[in-house]
Amino acid sequence: MHMSRLLTSESVTEGHPDKVCDVISDSILDAYLAVDPDSRVAVETSAKDGLVVVEGEVSAPRTLDHVAIVRRAIADIGYTDAASGLDPEGAGVINNIRPREFDSNDGGAYGNYGDESKVSREDAYNTFGGDQGLMVGYASDDTKALMPLPIYAASRLAERLAYVRKNGIVPELRPDGKTLVSVEYAHDDVTDPRAIRHVLISTQHSDRISLEDVRRQVRENVLVPVLDSLNVDWSEADVVINRSPFINGGPKADAGLTGRKIIVDTYGGIAGHGGGAFSGKDPRKPDRSAAYAARWAAKNIVAAGLARRAQVQLGYFNRTPKPISIDVETFGTESVDREKIQRAVARTFDFRLLAIIDQLNLRRPIYRKTAAYGHFGRDDADFTWERTDKVDELLRNVK
Repeated sequence: MHMSRLLTSESVTEGHPDKVCDVISDSILDAYLAVDPDSRVAVETSAKDGLVVVEGEVSAPRTLDHVAIVRRAIADIGYTDAASGLDPEGAGVINNIRPREFDSNDGGAYGNYGDESKVSREDAYNTFGGDQGLMVGYASDDTKALMPLPIYAASRLAERLAYVRKNGIVPELRPDGKTLVSVEYAHDDVTDPRAIRHVLISTQHSDRISLEDVRRQVRENVLVPVLDSLNVDWSEADVVINRSPFINGGPKADAGLTGRKIIVDTYGGIAGHGGGAFSGKDPRKPDRSAAYAARWAAKNIVAAGLARRAQVQLGYFNRTPKPISIDVETFGTESVDREKIQRAVARTFDFRLLAIIDQLNLRRPIYRKTAAYGHFGRDDADFTWERTDKVDELLRNVK
């Protein structure tokens, strides 16, 4: 007997204190990758009141102005002064990012291989290994983006909040905000979303707009257009928009820290999560690149019709180029034997770290826009891990 299930995910806007820190960390990463695609970056940020602290290590041809990057990132988010939550020009910025020669087992040649290189591309692939860890990718057929509906809906609501604020559609909104969506599934295997049952939107706003106007304008310009686009019933949803006034937000209201919204970044708690956060890390960190590759694999499994839900876990030893383990879980939704899918994934995808980086073209300054509204399920050409270009090869290898 199948029983329905109710699953909930949340998202936050780029003005949430933790997301402010993710945006700053990835802005520093992008700035270095724009200078040199082989820059090594490991940066974290914390923020509270009028103080921002950036810490970490960078190996690059030159040192950039980290304080200026921080201020630009804060202003880009939409904070204007201390009253709004953080003053981009008046905030104190402590810079504790130092140069570092990263330990490396890539022969010193990665990024320069080619006809004149002493180390071939294949030799580099077989030599370079990153840190130890486990990384998880997931996909489901809930949505066209092959993402779980709860986190996909919550992220699109948060993204729309930022859009209407930045484009003056609801001009008195401020950057901080949170969303939450509960979805009822028809079956206990979490397939076939039946209806959206609960929606919560909390958005920061100035004191120049009434609470009633916030609720009305957010419903008209955020809630209705997003939920109507999702192709699922929400007619009986319990909707709450700003249960109370939300004037003080951002780092003025709460401390922020890089990497503290990892479930928001991924699958909203519907799937597992690896051991590390993403923001502030260059792609040679498997926490980031291998997590993207795992999503790439999982999405292609579902797109190929091999399963309705798929989770791919990759495990890496320190300094080991390829994963020591590849596990595929299909939760009983597979159309062929799970073992066949797992073998096909191992044959289809090259999960050596440098191979991932090259296949997905990750040595580019594309990461600031990943820092908010989800690293997965986004319709953007730079999100190369969202491609479903391995479907035919997967199907051949299954056979």
